[in-house]
Amino acid sequence: MLKKARKELPEIISKKERFEIPKVIGHIQGNKTIISNFNQIADVIQRNPEHLLKYILKELATPGDLKSTGLLIGSKVSAVRINEKIKQYVDIFVMCPECRRPDTKLVKEGNITYLECLACGARRPVKTKI
Repeated sequence: MLKKARKELPEIISKKERFEIPKVIGHIQGNKTIISNFNQIADVIQRNPEHLLKYILKELATPGDLKSTGLLIGSKVSAVRINEKIKQYVDIFVMCPECRRPDTKLVKEGNITYLECLACGARRPVKTKI
């Protein structure tokens, strides 16, 4: 009966990815947006919070600052938009283009930064102008 029940489950329920990006937790206070779990997101994707911050602020075209309590963005920005930018960052700077695993690291050689996969050994240059 258990095998039959598993076969009848929808694919979305039975499929579980090992790498999930946490959703942004924050609030709007006046004209500013405060993201309280920014450092946790950077830890999960295993990237420097400063690098992630620089990318997000450039993409949102807004000022911001990293505080001990979280990220302070200088304008009102919806959580959906911030989550989209974090997803874009992960696609460019975290996920391996060959095996689609998050087991990567950024390696700088000279003026070129490479995305190096620890799982399959693939290596590709990434854009560094953020």
